[in-house]
Amino acid sequence: MAALTRLGALSLRLNQRLLQPSVVRSAGISTSKKNKDTVTVTDVITDHGKTKTESSEAATKNWVSWGFDRFSQVEDNSTMHMTFFVAITLCIVTTGFIWSYLPDFRMRDWAQREAFLELRRREALGLPAIDPDLVPLDKIELPADEELGSREIII
Repeated sequence: MAALTRLGALSLRLNQRLLQPSVVRSAGISTSKKNKDTVTVTDVITDHGKTKTESSEAATKNWVSWGFDRFSQVEDNSTMHMTFFVAITLCIVTTGFIWSYLPDFRMRDWAQREAFLELRRREALGLPAIDPDLVPLDKIELPADEELGSREIII
């Protein structure tokens, strides 16, 4: 619907002569004898605007290109409108829509729900929240003091 509105507005901008009255009604009053009261009405087309060459020179002179077509104002405006339509509507709106409705990115919500379920299970069994022997001690291999040498150990 917006595209139809833009196309209609574009045609009115390009054809501004549609908005100017082209037919001026003139009424001629007869100066003959008063025994015949007659009035003649003629429709005369008068042009109060500039000639085509003057108006095209003025339009060319005052036209600043959008950078898409420097020779044709119609092509330049059409390309600009299409580019902005694609950039705004398709890129920003569609990207925002997809981004806002993405499923659980990197499974953050799932990990939090799983942690709450595990805490509830451990509390129900009377276990501590975090098991000190999460990794069995016999599976951990620490380096010997000779291998460490004089390195500082920061805990």
